[in-house]
Amino acid sequence: MREHRAAVVPAAVASAAVALVLHGLFLRPRMLTWGATSEEAARSYPGDELIPGADSGSTMATTLPAPPSKVWPWLVQMGCDRGGWYSWDRLDNGGRPSAESIVPEWQNPAVGQRIASVPSGRAWFTVAVLVPERTLVLRDDTSVPSGRPFDPTEGRAPGAFVSSVWGFHLEPAGPNTRLVVRTHGRSCPRVLTRPIDLLFWEPAHFVMQTRQFHNLRARLRRAVTGHPGRP
Repeated sequence: MREHRAAVVPAAVASAAVALVLHGLFLRPRMLTWGATSEEAARSYPGDELIPGADSGSTMATTLPAPPSKVWPWLVQMGCDRGGWYSWDRLDNGGRPSAESIVPEWQNPAVGQRIASVPSGRAWFTVAVLVPERTLVLRDDTSVPSGRPFDPTEGRAPGAFVSSVWGFHLEPAGPNTRLVVRTHGRSCPRVLTRPIDLLFWEPAHFVMQTRQFHNLRARLRRAVTGHPGRP
């Protein structure tokens, strides 16, 4: 029995090592650039400069079946205190369904405005860049492990923190829109936040962002054609 256990442990370690290598070489790069062309992934975008020394990021993209003028109203009404996030509502919107239509009173965000990022309203994004029908960049600055937002312009950052931007960039693509979503972040202490990024935040962002793409596409298809399309 002891000999069997002695053989199993190295095998398990080797399997885990192989899985990590495969993830790092093949799965992770595709996950972080899902849907984006090599040119889109290599470009700089408005908002990147807001996080100097960024040590994490992703560029994901999709084509939506409507021009930027029709996509923009859905993006500017995002928020837990507004239209939701069009993703997995049970996970990021307290179970409240995201908006299925355009709501006029949510159509005029302003730079500096806070948008609730959690249902309780205790954490938020700040609108950092706003170019109508072109660019919407949301910024988050959070101390850890408390989860409390902080203002990076007021004194020094906490000893442990995460600062990031979540940018939505629209470009016309014939009658459609190319939506490129860029994340850019910096966290400290990296020895602790790096494993969390790899094991949790990057996979979570992939799952939530691809779901948002799917649901935005479905809403736009209904709005433009009146047809629900494929689920």
